[in-house]
Amino acid sequence: MQGTRFAFQIPRHFKSSLCTRLISPFSLSFIPVSSSGRLQNNTSAAVYRSRLLSSIPAPPTRSDMASATTFYDFTPKDKRDQDYPLAQHKGKVILAVNTASKCGFTPQFAGLESLWKKISEKYPDQFVIIGFPCNQFGGQDPGSNEQIQEFCQLNYGVSFPVLGKTNVNGDHAEPVFEWMKSEKPGLLGLKRIKWNFEKFLIGRDGKVVQRWGSMTKPESIEKDIIHEIEKSKSG
Repeated sequence: MQGTRFAFQIPRHFKSSLCTRLISPFSLSFIPVSSSGRLQNNTSAAVYRSRLLSSIPAPPTRSDMASATTFYDFTPKDKRDQDYPLAQHKGKVILAVNTASKCGFTPQFAGLESLWKKISEKYPDQFVIIGFPCNQFGGQDPGSNEQIQEFCQLNYGVSFPVLGKTNVNGDHAEPVFEWMKSEKPGLLGLKRIKWNFEKFLIGRDGKVVQRWGSMTKPESIEKDIIHEIEKSKSG
């Protein structure tokens, strides 16, 4: 179409999103504009804008978060991108950690595995660690889910569940992390996850008990975890 150019605007939520999906220009409903800058075919700008917006995916909703009252109400994705209902761990004490394979804190995998085995041996089927790989901090977990699993097992012998790679901050953050951050804000009331290997302790009732930063080593929180297990047993 000689003398024709195309104009469109991307909605703000899409431009600011951390979503990794790519949009093909051919999938958009472009707005034909003549060389004089006027819309062609007597079609209103509102109609073209409506077509364009309908072709762009909306950011994820938080409807599941609105109705959630415990950690067990969420269903993230596992390493095979299948649903992983956290309800399967209902009644256990949980340590949830956002992990990364190329971080200065990555050696904490060894401490987490040791902690997991030690406590599980003393309190069988009462405690679990769940890893949530994340590439949002310095791009330090760039591999695929398969590569992340292989790294964890070959280098640290990780045997606790490590789920599929996800986000913990931003528009596309995993809902369970949004919920945990709201339940237990960090220093100065800031909710945002600051770096890899932050840790959330979840009680048997599914409520957030404690939150620790990246600098806190797994072995240093063993007593807190055991206290929560013992407390909930006696309660």
